[in-house]
Amino acid sequence: MKGNTMSWVVTGVGAVVAGVGTMVGGTLGAGIIGFGLAHIVLGILDMFRSTVRQ
Repeated sequence: MKGNTMSWVVTGVGAVVAGVGTMVGGTLGAGIIGFGLAHIVLGILDMFRSTVRQ
């Protein structure tokens, strides 16, 4: 799988997890939303990372 595709997958999974967190609600939901948002941020940052090939 290409690196950019993997970044999109991580971002998409983060969006799904954040959506599930909004449905759960409460303190547990807030933790799940934070976990999902962290994956979204990491996926987006990975898209801008330069790749070094040798």
